[in-house]
Amino acid sequence: MRTTVTLDPDVQNLLKEAAHRTGKPFKATLNDAIRAGLRPQRLAETASPQWPVFDMGVPLVDLTKALALADTLDDQSR
Repeated sequence: MRTTVTLDPDVQNLLKEAAHRTGKPFKATLNDAIRAGLRPQRLAETASPQWPVFDMGVPLVDLTKALALADTLDDQSR
């Protein structure tokens, strides 16, 4: 399909530089840029946040029966 597109000067310069860098024609570079911008992002491609991890040491209470401990603490608070 043929169409007329008005590019901002900075966008035109970016496309020209990319075309020169890759050795592709301007038209192919423009099509690739549009495809990349409109392609849905996949979850795997998005960077997951990196949260800090802290060593909290050895637990002071046996947590293998955490629900029983929660029941006991709940009973004590009543």
